[in-house]
Amino acid sequence: MKMKMTIARESGERSNPIWLLVNPKHPAVRYYIWTPVLAVIQDRVYRELHERIDTTDIFIRSVVSETEMVPNTLNWWGAEVNAEIELFRQLVLEHKPKIIITFGAFPFEFLRRVYEIEPRKGPKHWSTSNLKEEFERSIEDFDINQTNRIPLLRRVVESGKFIEGHNYFCQENVENYFCYVGTKIAEKIIENQKGINNWVE
Repeated sequence: MKMKMTIARESGERSNPIWLLVNPKHPAVRYYIWTPVLAVIQDRVYRELHERIDTTDIFIRSVVSETEMVPNTLNWWGAEVNAEIELFRQLVLEHKPKIIITFGAFPFEFLRRVYEIEPRKGPKHWSTSNLKEEFERSIEDFDINQTNRIPLLRRVVESGKFIEGHNYFCQENVENYFCYVGTKIAEKIIENQKGINNWVE
């Protein structure tokens, strides 16, 4: 019997500079994507700064309140999701996180719409290679004085249609994806350590 994993609508502190935005249909990304990426970030930051990011209150939020609201390819966006966009827009304007990390197509497009980025994209647009380009752009344009939107993949496997996109990130294996994105994010945190200000005491 397959276990269904659910998470609370949100956890952590809204005042935290690092936010994670997840699809409620895929809450396990916190473990099989974020955990290995975070391990790389912590390792790089510790080696460089002899500090560790305090992860106890990182703010984690489901994009929408109910899994039934997650759009599909036939009904990509509805009024309920637009209401969630407005709600989240108010949260980011009020709390001004330094980094929002998304996982996969829906959370990333949701966040683009929160920030009113045009043109709007459909689900098939956000291929692995397009998310890779957005990740690279987010690192290149990183600015600690604003909220940085960093997309990660929702799924990292070495089979099926992922292989082609996988080669954009690394040449050898899945672990290289985690190493690559974790290192890139860590470099920005190290460069902007005073602006992050979220260290274990």
